[in-house]
Amino acid sequence: MNISRRIKIIWQRMTIPSNENRGTVEASKRLMLFLAFVIGVLTALSGLFLKWLIDTIKYLLTHQFSITDANWLYLLYPVIGIFITGLFVRYVVRDDIGHGITKILYAIARKKSFIKAHNTWSSVIASGITIGFGGSVGAEAPIVLTGSAIGSNLGRLFRLDPKQVMLLVGCGAAGAVSGIFKAPIAGLVFTLEVLMFDFTLGSLLPLLVACVTAAAVTFAISGSGNLFEFHLVNAFTITRVPAYILLGVFCGFISLYFTRVMTWLENYFRRLGSPWKRFLIASPILAILIFLFPSLYGEGYEMIRLLLNGHGEADWNQVLEGSLFYGIPHVLLLYLAGIIVFKVFATTCTNSGGGCGGTFAPSLFVGCVSGFLFAALWNLLPGNTIIVPENNFSLLGMCGLMSGVMHAPLTGIFLIAEITGGYGLFLPLMIVAVASYLTIIIFEPHSIYTMRLARKGELVTHNKDHAILTLMSMDSVIERYEEQLHPADDLGEIVRQISGSVRDVFPVVDDAGRLLGVLYLDDVRHVMFRTELYHRVHVRDLMKPAPARLTTNDAMDLVMSAFDRTKAWTLPVVDTDSLFVGFIRRSHVFALYRTMMQDLSEE
Repeated sequence: MNISRRIKIIWQRMTIPSNENRGTVEASKRLMLFLAFVIGVLTALSGLFLKWLIDTIKYLLTHQFSITDANWLYLLYPVIGIFITGLFVRYVVRDDIGHGITKILYAIARKKSFIKAHNTWSSVIASGITIGFGGSVGAEAPIVLTGSAIGSNLGRLFRLDPKQVMLLVGCGAAGAVSGIFKAPIAGLVFTLEVLMFDFTLGSLLPLLVACVTAAAVTFAISGSGNLFEFHLVNAFTITRVPAYILLGVFCGFISLYFTRVMTWLENYFRRLGSPWKRFLIASPILAILIFLFPSLYGEGYEMIRLLLNGHGEADWNQVLEGSLFYGIPHVLLLYLAGIIVFKVFATTCTNSGGGCGGTFAPSLFVGCVSGFLFAALWNLLPGNTIIVPENNFSLLGMCGLMSGVMHAPLTGIFLIAEITGGYGLFLPLMIVAVASYLTIIIFEPHSIYTMRLARKGELVTHNKDHAILTLMSMDSVIERYEEQLHPADDLGEIVRQISGSVRDVFPVVDDAGRLLGVLYLDDVRHVMFRTELYHRVHVRDLMKPAPARLTTNDAMDLVMSAFDRTKAWTLPVVDTDSLFVGFIRRSHVFALYRTMMQDLSEE
C-alpha cells in the first residue's frame, strides 16, 4: 500500500461519524485542510529558495560594479543567463515552462487541473538563473506555477477527484502569492480574481489555510518586515481626488501599451520559429537595454524601494547610478520615461529569447515609475496649487498598473496595501485601481494572462454557464458511429443498417470517409417497407445536407450556438480533413451540462 493511501485511511479513521456518508465527507474536508497546510509550507519554502538563489547570483555578479561609470558586463550577463536557461529548459526539462499563470488557467480549463510534476521545481531553477543574471522579469509567476503544480500533484497522489484537485491548484497559487509577498489577503483575492475560482464556503477555508501558512512560514524565516518599507507622507486629502483619478487613467493607458506591445513582440518572436533565432535577436536587445538602463536588471525592486522612500532629488538621482547618464543634471524624468517605454521590450525579450519569468514584478516596477513620473509632471504644471507627494503616487501607480495589466483591481488594492503597509492610502488605492481598470477595459477585454486562452475559447470565467461549457470537452459528448452509408447504397442496405441499429440519424460519406450529408430515419419510414423499391431508391435520393458541421476543435459555446441557430437535435462532427467522426446530440449535451452544474454548485 503506497504512502498516500495510508495517510488517507488514517485520516478517515480520525473521524467518528454519525453515519458512514457524513464521516466520509468530514474526513475528506480534513484531508483537504491538511493538504492545504502542506502546500502552504512547500510554496513558502520554494519562494524563499528562489529569492535566495536570485539574490546570491546577482550579488556574485554585480557587487563590485561601479556606481559612477557604465558597467560593460551588463552587455554580457543577461545573454549568458538566457543561454544557460535555454539549455536547461531544452535539454533537462524538455518542456515549455513559460507563461506560468496562463498554463494554470489552461490546466483548469482543459486538463482537469493536471500540471506536470517537473513544474514543482523546473520554474524555480530556470527563473532563478534568468533573473539572477539580469533577465528583466519577475519571480512571482514561476512561484505561482510551482505552487499550483505542488497542489495538482498532491491531489493526484492522493487520488482526489478533479474538483478537489482544482481546489488544491488554487491553494498552491494562493500560497505562492501569499508567501513571496507576505500578503495572505492578496493571495486569496488573487486566486479568486485572476484564476477565477468560484467563491464558496467549501473552498474558502483551504485557501485561507494555504495563505496563512505560507505567510507565516515566510515571516518566520525572513523576518516581519514588509517587502517594501513605506512611510506615509501627507495622508489622503479630498483635494487630490482629481489627481488620483487622472493617475488611474494614466496607468490604464500605460497598461494598455504594456499589454499590446508585449503581445505584438511575442507574436513576432513566435513567427521566427527557431529558438536559436529568437535567442540571437532577443538577448542582444535585452543586453543593450540593461546597459543603457541598469534599473532594468532583474526584478528592479531596489529602484521601487528608492522611489517609495526617497526624499528629494539627491535620493532619486541614485536611480541613474551605474549608467551612462550618471552625473548629468535634469535627465531623471527622461530616464524614467525611457524605462516605462522600454521595460516591456526587456521583459518580452527575456522570455522570448529563452529565459523564464513573469509579469508580476514588471507590472509593479512600471507602475511605480509611472506613478512617480505622473506626480513629478503634475507638480511642474504652471499655476498648480495642489502639490502631490511623489512617494505616495509611486505606490498608487503600482496598484494602477497591476489592476490594468492583470484586470485585477482587488488584487492590486490588497497586494499594494499589504506589501507596503500603505493602508493609510486605501481610498486612493481604490480610486486609482478602479480608474485604471475602467480605462483599459474599454480597449482590451482580457488580461495579459487570459487573452491567449480567450481567443481559443478555452478560458474559464466566473460566468457559470460559460465556465461549464469551457470545462466540457468535445470527446465527452461525441457519439461515435460504426454505421455509415454511401450515396450509391440502395434502400435494401439502408433497411439492413436501420434494422440492426437503435439510431435515428446516419452519416453519408464518400469512399475516403468525408461527410457528404445525413440520412434521417423519418425520411425513410414511408418507403422502408416497400420491397419493390429496395433496388430502385438510393441513399442519394433520401439524404439531406447537414444543418451544420461541427469540428473536433470547436469550443462548446460554438457547439451550443450551432444548436440554437439550426434548431437541430443532432449535428455531425468532422475532423480538420472533413472526415466523419460522430454525432453530438443536444440531449446528451444538456444532461452533461446539468451534471456539471450540480457539481460546480456543491459546497
